[in-house]
Order: sequence, then structure tokens, then C-alpha cells
Amino acid sequence: MRPDMHSPTSRARSKGALVAVAAFVAMVPLLAACQRQDEQPKADARPVRTVLVAEADSGDTVVLTGNVQAQNEAAMAFRISGRMIERPVNVGDRVTAGQVLAKLDPVNELNALRSAQAALAAAEGQLVTAQNAFDRQDHLLGNGFTTRANHDQARQALLAARSQLDDAEAQLEIARDRVAFTELKADVDGTITARGAEPGEVVQAGQMIVQLARQDGRDAVFDVPAQVLRSAPPDSEIVIRLTDDPTVSAIGRVREIAPQADAATRTFPVRVGINNPPEAMRLGSTVTGTLKLDSGPVMSLPASALTTANDRPAVFVVDPAAETVSLRNIEIARHDPATVIVASGLASGEIVVTAGVQALHPGQKVRLVGGAS
Repeated sequence: MRPDMHSPTSRARSKGALVAVAAFVAMVPLLAACQRQDEQPKADARPVRTVLVAEADSGDTVVLTGNVQAQNEAAMAFRISGRMIERPVNVGDRVTAGQVLAKLDPVNELNALRSAQAALAAAEGQLVTAQNAFDRQDHLLGNGFTTRANHDQARQALLAARSQLDDAEAQLEIARDRVAFTELKADVDGTITARGAEPGEVVQAGQMIVQLARQDGRDAVFDVPAQVLRSAPPDSEIVIRLTDDPTVSAIGRVREIAPQADAATRTFPVRVGINNPPEAMRLGSTVTGTLKLDSGPVMSLPASALTTANDRPAVFVVDPAAETVSLRNIEIARHDPATVIVASGLASGEIVVTAGVQALHPGQKVRLVGGAS
């Protein structure tokens, strides 16, 4: 006999089954979430590239650009003022000692020379007259036919005539010198590097007419920062090369360092004497100078290892035992776009991250790619 579905016992049994099913359905998402949480893998260590810190000779080189100048260069000028009528040389011309570089109009100086010659002739005549007069007075005084006063007067006139002759001779020498000064001559062999006046101009005494570079040596002149001067070894050799043809080279040594920095660039002009300069290193040529610095053992890192912490330079240092990184501040001695020279903050043998520093944080697990090198 089939039980009555509408009996109280049947209804209660059906209701309990429904409650059990509902509870099971509600627990399914929770069980699935717990299973996913248990199955989620731990975060992988971040791969990074590293470098092993080691001290080594820096071997750094400094390359500067300069130009070739004469070791001795003089501004040639007239000793007197006047109108320049001729300048037979120009920039780039080679001249020899004694060659005429320029001329002034000599008319006034020639007139002064003739006047000095005439004054000398007159002084010589005055001396002859005074000498004869004194001789007569001296003879008469010895015979008692003149007074001592007349004799002294003749003697004084003779001395004055001699003085006038000396003055006339000196004035004649001055006039001759001024005539010679109307010609400007080279005192040594050299090359004209600049001009300061043109024919027809009235020039003053001491005004530069031409610039003469003497042929007794050449310098390479560079503007050098103070830091390089401090790091450069004493009496170091500098390799000098032509900028447009590096195969043309020579060796030079520092000859002169300016005592004061340039007000605009804050660099020091340094003159490097070129030993046996090639003919191609002409005056004014652009050259490069290469100097090897002697800074002792240093620790260098790739520039990619650098980051910042507390507004100061820093790097990530790897703890090989825990395989984690820590952020450490360092002091930088100098740097360029590719390399950083560390002054302090690191020790030889430590491992520094060189790639991937932007994604790291202190205490993070890392995995060395290929190991420290």
C-alpha cells in the first residue's frame, strides 16, 4: 500500500532533504575558494643581473679638444706714431729675420735727421771757434798780456761748445733711430698669424700691426677642468692628434698652466709643448689631447646599477645566503654615461644588482641570472 504523500511525516522528511541540499549548495563555493587558495603557488623570486664588486686600476683617460699655437708669439708694433704707407705681408706669410713687415711715412723723420745733421755741423764749428779763442787766451796769459778773467771766460766758452757738440751728436743718433723706426722688421723667422692695421691708417706707437708666431716651437692649448688637473699625474705624457686626421699624432708634455681660471668657463688654459710637431700640425689646427689619469685602485659599476634613496645615490646589494636585496647609499667619485666610480659605501666582494633595479624593493627575493660576474 503506497504511503500518503500528504501525511505529516512525509512532509517533514521532504522538508529536511531540501534543507540539506541547500546547505550543500551554499558550501560548494566556499570549498572551491579554499581549494584555489591552497593550490595558489608562492611568488617566484625576481630574476636580476649582478656584478661582483672588485677593486681595479681605473685606467681612465681624459680627451680634450684644443688648438695649435706658437710657443712664442709677439705683437709687432712701431716705436713711433705715424701714417702707415706699406704692409707687404699678410696672415699666413712666412717671414725671415730682418724682413720688412710694414713702413711709415718717413718725411718728418728725414727732415728731423737733416736738422740734426745741421745742428751737429754748427756745434762742431762753435767748438773750433771756442778752442781757438781759448788757445789765444792761454798763450797771452802765459806772456802776461791778458787777464785771468778773460782766460776763464774763454775756457768756459770752450766747455760749453763741447757740451753742445755732445748734444748735437746725441740728437743726430735719435734722428737716425727715428728714421729706422719707420720700418718695422721681423726679429726672428716666423709666421704672420694676425694683422692689426691697414696701409693708410695713422697708427700709434705700440699698436699691434701684425702678430708674429716664432718658429722655435709649437704648443697645443687646452681648457682643462680643475678636477682633471688634480687627478693628472706629474710630468705625464699627452698624446696629441689632429682632429681631422687622427693618424697624425705627436707626444707632448705640460709646459705652462694658467694660475687663474677663465671667468666664463671656470677652466684653466694649459699649454702642452709638442715634441717634434709634424708639418701637418699647422698653427690654428684643431687637435685632441689624450691623458691617462693616475687615480689608483677604484671600484667601478655599470651606470644601470645606480638608483636613489634618501635623495642620495644608492645601489641594491644582494645577500647571497638569504637571496634578498638591501638598498644601500654610496658616495660617487665621478661618473660618465656608462660607468660609475664608487668612492665609498661598498666593499670588494659584494654583489650589486645591475639590471632590474627599478622593480626591486628592500628585502625582496631575487634570483641571479647567470650568477654574479
